[in-house]
Amino acid sequence: MKKYIPKKYVPKKNWLQRDMAFYKRKFWQFLFYGLGFIILFFLLASWGVFGSMPSFEELENPESNLATEIISSDGVTIGKFYNENRTMVKYEALPKHLVNALVATEDERFYEHSGIDGKRTIGAAVRLGTSGGASTITQQLAKLLFHGEGSRFPLFRLVQKAKEWIIAVRLERQYTKNEIIAMYLNKADFVNTAVGIRSAAKVYFNKEPKDLSVEESAMLVGMLKNPSLFNPIRRMEKTRLRRNVVLGQMVKNKFLTEAEKQELENKPIVLDFHPESHKEGIATYFREYLREFMKKWVKDNPKPDGSDYDIYSDGLKIYVTLDSRMQEYAEEAVSKHLPNLQVEFDNQQKDNKNRPFVRISDAETQKIMMSAMKNSDRWKEMEANGKSEEDIIKSFGVKTKMTVFTWKGEKDTVMTPTDSIRYYKGFLQTGMMAMEPRTGHIKAWVGGMNYKYFQYDHVGQGARQVGSTFKPFVYATAIEQLNYSPCDSILDSPFTIPKGRHHVTETWTPNNSDHQYRGMVTLKKALALSINTVSAKLIDKVGPEAVIDLTHKLGVKSEIPAQPSIALGAVEITVMDMVAAYSTFANQGVYMKPQFISRIEDKNGTLIYEPMPESHDVLNKDVAFAVIRLLEGVTESGSGVRLRTQGGGYGYERVTGYPYVFKNPIAGKTGTSQNQSDGWFVGMVPNLAAGVWVGCEDRSARFKSITYGQGAVAALPIWGMFMKKCYEDKDLDVSTKDFERPSNLSIKVDCWAPVQKDSTAVDSTAQDTDEFEIQ
Repeated sequence: MKKYIPKKYVPKKNWLQRDMAFYKRKFWQFLFYGLGFIILFFLLASWGVFGSMPSFEELENPESNLATEIISSDGVTIGKFYNENRTMVKYEALPKHLVNALVATEDERFYEHSGIDGKRTIGAAVRLGTSGGASTITQQLAKLLFHGEGSRFPLFRLVQKAKEWIIAVRLERQYTKNEIIAMYLNKADFVNTAVGIRSAAKVYFNKEPKDLSVEESAMLVGMLKNPSLFNPIRRMEKTRLRRNVVLGQMVKNKFLTEAEKQELENKPIVLDFHPESHKEGIATYFREYLREFMKKWVKDNPKPDGSDYDIYSDGLKIYVTLDSRMQEYAEEAVSKHLPNLQVEFDNQQKDNKNRPFVRISDAETQKIMMSAMKNSDRWKEMEANGKSEEDIIKSFGVKTKMTVFTWKGEKDTVMTPTDSIRYYKGFLQTGMMAMEPRTGHIKAWVGGMNYKYFQYDHVGQGARQVGSTFKPFVYATAIEQLNYSPCDSILDSPFTIPKGRHHVTETWTPNNSDHQYRGMVTLKKALALSINTVSAKLIDKVGPEAVIDLTHKLGVKSEIPAQPSIALGAVEITVMDMVAAYSTFANQGVYMKPQFISRIEDKNGTLIYEPMPESHDVLNKDVAFAVIRLLEGVTESGSGVRLRTQGGGYGYERVTGYPYVFKNPIAGKTGTSQNQSDGWFVGMVPNLAAGVWVGCEDRSARFKSITYGQGAVAALPIWGMFMKKCYEDKDLDVSTKDFERPSNLSIKVDCWAPVQKDSTAVDSTAQDTDEFEIQ
């Protein structure tokens, strides 16, 4: 039995004992409730009370905004369609030193923790974040994948951080460490259109990630801290210093020796900058043509669930027929030839008060200028803002600062918008395409000389007057219907088609461009010298309708008037259609529709589209080979003979890039439209055909004389430079052999009497010029 002790005899606790007991009780209460609150807080966050959390399925397949890749036939990515320029790569494609640099700099205990580094977290909390954050690579990935940067408000930031920790732990359970590394590097933004490590390697160094050097990897890892601050394009020195910090971290974590670090940190940053924007890089015009095709394709080819593919975010792989090497050679040929030709064009414009327009009235000039003004962005924007037409027109006369295109690069200047329109109208433009005759595969496509400033595509979009390049269609019709051969003779003499015949409304008497008549000539010589009277006589015999019918069978989609003047090229046709039509002759009379896509795969590599070749018979093999023989005569003794000579003569060397000195069989035809507005050359070897057009945007802007305006000088050199580079690249295997001769050939094609070279065939009055009146 407990002995009773009166209260007055119980010793009293001093104030310290009483306070200690109170604080102990409060401490345990605080700890209990605090831990309970934290546990509850994290539970609520994981249950989605503070906002949705990713499901198991979302963790298994985290949403990624993946760019669609355009991959050439030789395996090179030549462009992308994207909202974010991201292309996924697997861990195995990453160099070991890149991974080491990342771990050493961003998360030294990455392989030891399970998503959250407790030591760093406690350390950051004790130092109140003054020495940097405690986010692991996995936490950074969680932030990038599922909830962005978060809010600046402390409470919201706390919620975001909790969600980040939860997602990080789940990611660690779902993925291996290597997969997390790859996902993080694929998601990171490196600015300058580079999202993800593969894009960054291509944009900054024009390499695949596996080919990055140690110092290049260190630079990219250094950018992750703040890509805008450590942007090598804008802040090279800051970026270099940050790179060296990464190299120091690699030494600290024993991934590099001190000696290796000292050698690497003394190296400058050497960039090979290739921004992957829609308006830069190679094959820009082709990529835009492809984009328009894909916009229609997605409507006709839905996903299995019925929704449309998104070419900007679904990570498709479009395998195209273009060869990146041929594309580069084609663009190089254009960039070499056109600036030289532009000099001659500008020289002819020096005394022209209405430059670049030649021999047109003030009213015609005003019409051209007004049309350009109304099609400009300035007009459309001001009109959308409610400005009157009078105010808009007035604004075109006010000088303003602008950056303009020059052949030597961009230039800042001050001029009126009206003057800038005239300025751009004076630039020579071009369209060039190459394709394989037997497959229809397009191998090169140059729609212009600079897509950023000139976005009109002169390959698939722009039809221009073809001049004498149309004549082979007339000759082919005559050979097929009249059983002519290249060796048959015809009289070159003045010729008139009377009013009423073939729907001619007025008497038509075509002239030869040199006003000479040669008497009896073979068809081979007549085409080689591009004799107008012979073409007129042939179309008179077969009728324009027969020529039009054959031309359409050759794949030409243009509307062609049923008039004899088409024999001299009074027809507007695209470069694409001309190359495909000529290719039919090289393919033994079988037309192959030009094809630019090989296949399309989804982001998982599953085939979702593979086009079938489209072809049809147009001519029998004998007729097609006879036309080839005719076209070979053009490069043996006609305006195309420049392809075989040591020099062009008449001072052309500075413009044309001579000599080419091709010795192999080449079938081709030059063409020059009336008034030298359009220069053409379409040429073929057995396994490659290419066509080139050169001229200004408006037909009224042209050369004053034929010396440089003819197809043999304006267009043929681009073909020659392109083919010369193709032949130098032995991996391309461009043929130097004869065209395939049909067995039991029934048409005489070997005219044993040598074709005499005409003295006027290569001078300044070359024979590919046409004079005609459209009736």
